[in-house]
Amino acid sequence: MSYANALSHLNWGSLYDASAWVLRIGALLYVPQRRPPNAARAWLLFIFFLPWPGVLLYLLIGRAYLPRRRFEVQQQIVELVRRLAPRVPGFESELERHVAPELAPALRLAGRLSEFPPVGGNAFALLPRYDEAIARIVDEVAGARHYVHMLFYIYEHDEVGARMTDALVDAARRGVAVRVLMDAIGSRAGLAQLGPRLRAAGAEVIAVMPLRLWGPNAARLDLRNHRKIVVVDGACAYFGSQNIVSAHANRGLVNEELLVRATGPVVRHLHAVLLGDRYLETADLPPESDSLAPAAAAAGIEAGYAQVVPSGPGYSEGTAEAVMIALLYGARHRVVLTSPYVIPSEPFLAAMLATARRGVRVDLIVDAESNKPLVQLAQQSFYDAMLAAGVGIHRHKGSFLHAKHLSVDDDVALVGSSNLDIRSFALNAEISVLVYERGFVRELAAIQDGYLSRSERVTVADRARLPRRLRVLENLARLTDSLL
Repeated sequence: MSYANALSHLNWGSLYDASAWVLRIGALLYVPQRRPPNAARAWLLFIFFLPWPGVLLYLLIGRAYLPRRRFEVQQQIVELVRRLAPRVPGFESELERHVAPELAPALRLAGRLSEFPPVGGNAFALLPRYDEAIARIVDEVAGARHYVHMLFYIYEHDEVGARMTDALVDAARRGVAVRVLMDAIGSRAGLAQLGPRLRAAGAEVIAVMPLRLWGPNAARLDLRNHRKIVVVDGACAYFGSQNIVSAHANRGLVNEELLVRATGPVVRHLHAVLLGDRYLETADLPPESDSLAPAAAAAGIEAGYAQVVPSGPGYSEGTAEAVMIALLYGARHRVVLTSPYVIPSEPFLAAMLATARRGVRVDLIVDAESNKPLVQLAQQSFYDAMLAAGVGIHRHKGSFLHAKHLSVDDDVALVGSSNLDIRSFALNAEISVLVYERGFVRELAAIQDGYLSRSERVTVADRARLPRRLRVLENLARLTDSLL
């Protein structure tokens, strides 16, 4: 019998069924290894229902791996950070005198998980108005004398991106060292349309974590750099949730963000994170890295304690999540959490529920309307448990609230780029800053109260009236929590 005839006599249906069971059994043995049960469950369900598509997708994005070379380079960056940001013996003990005793364990945990020690002598300005925040960065770039370094997940080809590019081009032409890092996926339009103009003016433009299926820099396709950092002349830095994109980028929704301008020693640490991400792509440091020498404290500021908490592949796993959980357990009176996407891990959810049950007021501010319907469905599936424990859930209206921050009592705040979901905690490269400054916390609380005034509270009665079909959709969406 010829080869062609043999193929024609094969029972392809039986062959597919047999291969599907081989894939299912193999997945059952392999997928749960070194993986939280909820993540294993989501992948196993997908592979059991759709074996071949499920396995192919799992091979592409199933594990948060980075190539060996990137981990080796990341270790070099960590060692560099430790030299540039040496820990002062006894400083953590000094800092503990400025926070409630109940929060001291969270402070110690942050000190052990983050490569960056807490530093004093910083000053902060909160910028909750979208256009004003963009204008402040543009003005900062216009006044730059030595260098401007930027890192953004989204740098869009729109009117905001064009305005920022005009300022950067002018700066580069007058001799300022301009370096712009853009995520290869989030900023693909900016890289393609605005990148050439920036390079023509003498600026450096780098695509961060470009897609590579093989080779020394190959990595999981959906691992993204979600950070937002600007450093100008080593004198000031910006961090928070805001990208370089129009507030009207989401059709039918107007973005509302929170950006923070910082001065003082924390600028040097934010700069080190940015340069570390650049080093992962270029394997070198620019001449401006000399400015990472210890910076002077902001004039007249005796406290202003803060700590940079980077997270994501290459850094301590789950750093931001672990610190937030510790802060929840240390809260005495009130916790306010703000995030557009809330798909908590089991430990995070347990911390929220336990904190509310012991009498702490826990307010969760989310969006009434999301730009990611599947994520919103999965998010809503957690509401019943939260409400039963006493968590206040507030659906913000009038804008798409994209800000990401947390405040605990009157003592501590955390502001950054990290959402309250598994993707931000375990997959994306994120940046958060812990601020141990009561004046800062009061200002943030006033902003949060403004959100609450424009929100409606979710009630047990609301959830009871939910149509059965919507509950089914929520529960189905929740099964994909580790894939979102």
